[in-house]
Parts: sequence; C-alpha cells; structure tokens
Amino acid sequence: MLTCYRGALKLKDWALAITKRSTTRKARVALARRLAIIVHGMIRHGAVFRLA
Repeated sequence: MLTCYRGALKLKDWALAITKRSTTRKARVALARRLAIIVHGMIRHGAVFRLA
C-alpha cells in the first residue's frame, strides 16, 4: 500500500506521516497493525467492505 498503490488514501497518508517522523519499516508495521485491527472489527461485526 505504501509503495505500489499510487492513489490517495487516508491510511496511506497517515503511514507516510509516520515515515517522515520515523523509519519506513516502523510505518509498514504500524500500517499492517492498523489494517489488521480494521479487518478484525469487520469480521467480528459481520460488516461488508465498501470502498469509500
């Protein structure tokens, strides 16, 4: 998501801000954790993914 996807996303912007403050490696881990939390919540509540 950080390197391959060229579009604008809030999560990508958030991770790039972490990259500016820290390292790319930490930003990747933070982004993966954030995505895992989102997916876990969707599975738990039975939500359907909608591209916003």
